[in-house]
Amino acid sequence: MSFDEAVADFPSKHMNTKAPNVNYTFWHILEHIRITQWDILNFSRNPKYEYIKWPDDYWPAKNAKASKSDWQRTIKRIKADLAEMIRLVKDPKNDLYKPFAWGEGQNLLREAILIAEHNAYHIGEFAILRQVVDTWPKSHK
Repeated sequence: MSFDEAVADFPSKHMNTKAPNVNYTFWHILEHIRITQWDILNFSRNPKYEYIKWPDDYWPAKNAKASKSDWQRTIKRIKADLAEMIRLVKDPKNDLYKPFAWGEGQNLLREAILIAEHNAYHIGEFAILRQVVDTWPKSHK
């Protein structure tokens, strides 16, 4: 399932809903995807990258609530940052295998795969929790 499919027709009244036995909301999941993806992108292109604190800086505050504009901004930024990572990977000037001078052996290919795996995990989680909370439209198959 693509990101667009996972978030399609999401009822805004459930942006800040927590599924049973889950201590974060649907927006928290999306914001976590955004923050983590941005951090990986930042690391991949910034020789002056500074590490952020795990897990605190990778998730919004536990009680943070999103407005409709926050929700839309998060989705827009996820898509924009993913497009930028794809642009970096496709740029023939970038060697996918060359370790970053500022890292510990990481390279662009590793970071792109990390984004793909992380996003896939949480998009799947988001989709499953939609089923648990019954937020899929009746037409969803």
